Amino acid sequence: MTHSTALYEAHSALGAVFTDFAGWLMPLRYTSDIAEHHAVRRAAGIFDLSHMGEIEVIGTGAAAELDAALVGDIPKIPVGRAKYTMICAEDGGIIDDLVVYHVDELAYLVVANASNTGTVLEHLRDRVDKSRARVADASPAWSLIAVQGPASAAIVTAAVGSDLSPLKYYAIRPARLAGHDIQLARTGYTGEDGFEIYCRPEHAVAVWDALGVLGQPHGLRPAGLACRDSLRLEAGMPLYGQELSRQLTPFEAGLGRVVALDKSTAFTGQHALRERARTGPQVTLVGLTSSGRRSPRTGYQVADLESHEQIGHVTSGIPSPTLGHPIAMAYVPVQYATAGTRVCVDVRGTAEPYAVTDLPFYRRPR
Repeated sequence: MTHSTALYEAHSALGAVFTDFAGWLMPLRYTSDIAEHHAVRRAAGIFDLSHMGEIEVIGTGAAAELDAALVGDIPKIPVGRAKYTMICAEDGGIIDDLVVYHVDELAYLVVANASNTGTVLEHLRDRVDKSRARVADASPAWSLIAVQGPASAAIVTAAVGSDLSPLKYYAIRPARLAGHDIQLARTGYTGEDGFEIYCRPEHAVAVWDALGVLGQPHGLRPAGLACRDSLRLEAGMPLYGQELSRQLTPFEAGLGRVVALDKSTAFTGQHALRERARTGPQVTLVGLTSSGRRSPRTGYQVADLESHEQIGHVTSGIPSPTLGHPIAMAYVPVQYATAGTRVCVDVRGTAEPYAVTDLPFYRRPR
């Protein structure tokens, strides 16, 4: 069964091209992937992200129970702040990467990838003591709209009618927009400053339209999943199913920093992750760049430049709209991970030279 968001008709009216993404009919693009990408980098883009999953964990034991279920140090998240973390299996494999918001003293909102919402919900229900906290799928109760880009602060400030400079990165607070209560978070997945707006589905059209009107003088334009992917790739942000999977731990992905190995609470996967931290990963995620024109895609083989022996594979690749040359992320053995190392990628039968580079490829101007 394919689901549509509360904004489906609004997207249709804007001429959106839709795609099935994790069982959701989502806007892929409205006009041009590249134009939408540049709008986010130079001005602002507005995204419908209502396919994401929201899970509430509420109760006197919510912090401690989440601490035992996830790899991050959850009790250290102050009310009104958020943390990027992961839920892992006993063997350390990544089940999903998550953002956890501490929205009230006894309440947390866990945001999961659309394709993994059911799985994360099941694992949390298994891991959380029901006498200490309640786990509930809150996804039907929320629509999620993101405004991302250099002009996002001006647009959202006008929309909520208050100064947003105190709202720091990875913070969340209640607000009102278009006459409706929302949760306003300074988070995103594009590498730019931006906001994610959680509202009730019945209010989503009003919120979307209000942002569209206020954003027009700032160059705001609707943006689809295609440019969201190119934006996150330039920013070196991993995507579950591409850079992250059940077969990998956070350490292979270069995200060992999100694992609180020494927190006082024992957590699922702790033993395996401590061992991986001790031994180090055998493969690691790197960036690849080329001065050529041919871009690698997911699954393309990475090889030693001299022997042409296969050493790894590309997880994501594009011709970068911002940088003007091909970029990719790939898993390679750790001995190939030093920036400047030369490798080649099999691009449709041709060995194209690439250089290993540190991630991210792009950092926004400060």
